[in-house]
Amino acid sequence: MFCVVKKTRNNKQTTNNKLGWWFLSELLVSAWSHNFGKVQLNAVLSKSHTMSPISISFATAALLLFGYVPEGTFAKNLRSDLSTSAEDILEAASEETFWMNHRLTAMSMLDVKAAESSSAVPLTFDHKKPPDGTNPCEGKKPDLPNVACVIDQVEQTGEQSATNVTEGYKGERNTTAVPILVPYYQVGLCPVNAHSHLGSEHYSLGEYDENGKGPSDIHERRRLSGKVRQGFQCHHYDENDPKFTTAYDWQYCKNYEVGQTYEVHWPHSAAGDCGTPNQYQSPFYDGVFCKDIITDTASQIGVQAQVFTLVNDESYYWPDLFRGMIVDGEMGQDITYYTGSTTGESRNDTVCSDFSPITWQVDRKCHLISASSFDKMCADMLAQRDDMSEDLEPHGSRELVDDEHAANNHQGLRE
Repeated sequence: MFCVVKKTRNNKQTTNNKLGWWFLSELLVSAWSHNFGKVQLNAVLSKSHTMSPISISFATAALLLFGYVPEGTFAKNLRSDLSTSAEDILEAASEETFWMNHRLTAMSMLDVKAAESSSAVPLTFDHKKPPDGTNPCEGKKPDLPNVACVIDQVEQTGEQSATNVTEGYKGERNTTAVPILVPYYQVGLCPVNAHSHLGSEHYSLGEYDENGKGPSDIHERRRLSGKVRQGFQCHHYDENDPKFTTAYDWQYCKNYEVGQTYEVHWPHSAAGDCGTPNQYQSPFYDGVFCKDIITDTASQIGVQAQVFTLVNDESYYWPDLFRGMIVDGEMGQDITYYTGSTTGESRNDTVCSDFSPITWQVDRKCHLISASSFDKMCADMLAQRDDMSEDLEPHGSRELVDDEHAANNHQGLRE
């Protein structure tokens, strides 16, 4: 779409080039700022035959980014003139110092356009709370502190999470617990919370693992300030693709970042205050143990887990992330089922969770999702009767559990 011109030694021609570029640059800025119509643009550009081809190339290429389509005789001449690559025109432009600023402008134009179009107006969601009322779940978290995983070579608690969920993996910890192999609602469990972890706590080879990548800003800032630990990352991030790098204007969530990997957890329980304004609770333990009916944790308590990379692209928007795992197409289809424990960075292979065994259903795939989907999830948190503000930002990720603490009952329905 570009033409290449040889560097001229004619001072008059050089001056015309500069004046021509200045004129069309001003036109571009005006068009961008004031949204000139196509008729006005074509009328001006049709009179630009006295300007240098390189001036016309730059301005027209930039205008095309904003949806401008040349018309008439000018369009016909332009198509015959602008025939070589962007790399060529940028190389030619760099031959003179004069062109440098405009060269940089041309190179950054796509990113600017993406930033303008993707988050020009912040998205807002309804987050009005229901009327006040008594919360029967408040303070129901049992007093079960973390414990030493092993004392004198004896395991002190049940199997742990988060584990490797790669197809075919099984841990080394013998267990008699049986995970729930159907959707939780089919056995009377309801979601009682939604929260996320920075990076993935689970490990799925080729999906979210030690070879994944993403922006390091949040991880480095938090590490240096002694805050949450980052888990594994997905493989989607592309620093040259604006949807992974264009900042999102967060309205409800805190300390999230476009391009980053997050693992979302939805704790479910048969003892939740299901179907009432008190169903969702923070901390999630209050919701899990709201009613005093838990007799078999593996069959009455379960967690869904799904891993995402955030993008600033509304074509990846899901409106109801708060209420459970997305099951659509390949999302929520390739699942590992196993029994484990609660997670979080307060546990590792020395200090274990005593909340075990519970069922885990983990999506092995990493999926793209819009940042606005997460912001909507946070807005939904704010709309609950219970105060869920502690879950508006990602929690730290537990270190991957060693095989010796991972249950030997991992399975997928297709395995």
